[in-house]
Amino acid sequence: MAIVCAERMDSRQLTDAQSAELLYKITGTSDESAALSALKATAPAVLYGLKRQPVTVEPVHIDTAHPDKCIWTGTVNYAPFEHEDPPATGESVFNFDTGGGTQHITQSLQTIGKYPGTAPDFKGAIGVTHDNVEGVDITVPVYTFSETHYVPSSTVTTSYKYTLFSLTGKVNNGSFKGLAAGECLFLGASGSKRGTDDWEITFRFAGSPNRTGLSVGPISGISKKGWEYLWVRYADIEDTASHTLVKQPIGAYVEKVYEEGNFSSLGIGT
Repeated sequence: MAIVCAERMDSRQLTDAQSAELLYKITGTSDESAALSALKATAPAVLYGLKRQPVTVEPVHIDTAHPDKCIWTGTVNYAPFEHEDPPATGESVFNFDTGGGTQHITQSLQTIGKYPGTAPDFKGAIGVTHDNVEGVDITVPVYTFSETHYVPSSTVTTSYKYTLFSLTGKVNNGSFKGLAAGECLFLGASGSKRGTDDWEITFRFAGSPNRTGLSVGPISGISKKGWEYLWVRYADIEDTASHTLVKQPIGAYVEKVYEEGNFSSLGIGT
């Protein structure tokens, strides 16, 4: 016998408090899940501009030997749309920030002036003392972004969690989210489970551009990837104009400090 779900005569109770209640008679099954499914398929999702709330069924008469004689009462309540529905499995949320950060530098882009004119030429070194090059802290652009994905529980296995762990602190070995290889640093991920259906996982990244044609004082032709580290070696050199020994850059070194990783393993696209 087919399951029948029909609205009762005493249904359609409305109130001034913007709520409504529908009552249904469900017959043809002894299974509660089947009765619930029939009720959900019959009751409208929206009634008078009100949102359907979780539905309930109560047994009136159950005879497992004769399902056609079983009767259920289905109750469906409606309330105003107060909050947006949470994102569904498979949806994503994106954020970015280009706020300034702080960087310590020991070399200027250009020495605009030195006074008196006979002062030693340090070739752009900043804050030179007898024993050291002290440098200065400056504000630099920092690009950070995050993506929150709602991932099916079947995807978030122990192996997948280990993949996130192993890629944390690595840079991309291929193009990723519009950034060339070497420009994106994976800062890590955090996740929380939503019920039994899926996980809410936020992935955090930072971007730094690859550079070519850099110069440090008299040293030119320097190239570095975004997250490689550039440092400068200074030595005492005779400044012929002032006839004194001054600290000047004699070497620039580009160091690889982050391992590379395949970010396609994150499973969030590239």
